[in-house]
Amino acid sequence: MNTNPSGPSEPTPNSPLSHTPVLAAEVLAALAPAPGRVMVDGTLGGAGHTRLLLATGATVYGIDQDPYALDRARAAALPGLHVLEGNYRDMAALLAAQGVTQVDGVLLDIGVSSFQLDDGERGFSYHTEAPLDMRMSQSGESAADVVNTYEEAELASIIYEYGEDRLSRRIARGIVYAREKAPIETTVALADIVKRAYPGFSKGIHPARRTFQALRIHVNDELGALRDGLQAAEALLRPGGRLAVISFHSLEDRIVKRFLLGSAALRPLSKRPEVASEDEQATNPRARSAKLRSAEKLADAAQGEEA
Repeated sequence: MNTNPSGPSEPTPNSPLSHTPVLAAEVLAALAPAPGRVMVDGTLGGAGHTRLLLATGATVYGIDQDPYALDRARAAALPGLHVLEGNYRDMAALLAAQGVTQVDGVLLDIGVSSFQLDDGERGFSYHTEAPLDMRMSQSGESAADVVNTYEEAELASIIYEYGEDRLSRRIARGIVYAREKAPIETTVALADIVKRAYPGFSKGIHPARRTFQALRIHVNDELGALRDGLQAAEALLRPGGRLAVISFHSLEDRIVKRFLLGSAALRPLSKRPEVASEDEQATNPRARSAKLRSAEKLADAAQGEEA
């Protein structure tokens, strides 16, 4: 998964899996998959990382809430892959239903997937005219619901907290003003409203990027899911098991860093996050903002849990 859009494409539910995973070598080194080991890919997406784990002989339980990703993974019928529908925050319950209570590794690749970004109809991108949706699970409250019904102060808070945009109040005011004339129903309509809050903007990164990020995080409760998912992974790992988390912006990375430093059961494998090499960034621009943090479950942590 990643958070930097590139050119649009039109994947379908039955299109073949073709995803270039970021930090592939680093993830394999962190998780140390091997024959007989059980891994969880909590963010299956295009199954790029899952394919690498399966190639080592490991068994993988791939979790995703996106119906399109699930359909593609099931159609691929990859040997050793068990596809589970749900949010990775519920991984303990999802695996328990499969009779699995401990695993050797958990991977979380946080954010919106390449397929979701590239499929303009999903409403994640401000570059493509589409319904203002942004729901990964295709259910519940959409981004259009948020911008058309929330109070101005609520909108400003979301944009500031999750988008870290210093003009959040001006943007929220512009949204409320615009919706009084007509509902805001498309991605381009919202992007134009945000752009007007930046009167000096002419070129460079579109100012709507932060607002779209904020709405996506809010609609999918991404940070809440991350906090729950980290706790679930910590409990699910057997002693010596590994956790690897890839994040794409500071909000996510901050949560992961604090969790690992505050955990009595996990030992971080490095002091600093790993980042993509210059070669990988050149061939896969979506790796530029990726950060990998990993940790190992301590042997005495299991004894503490039993006590």
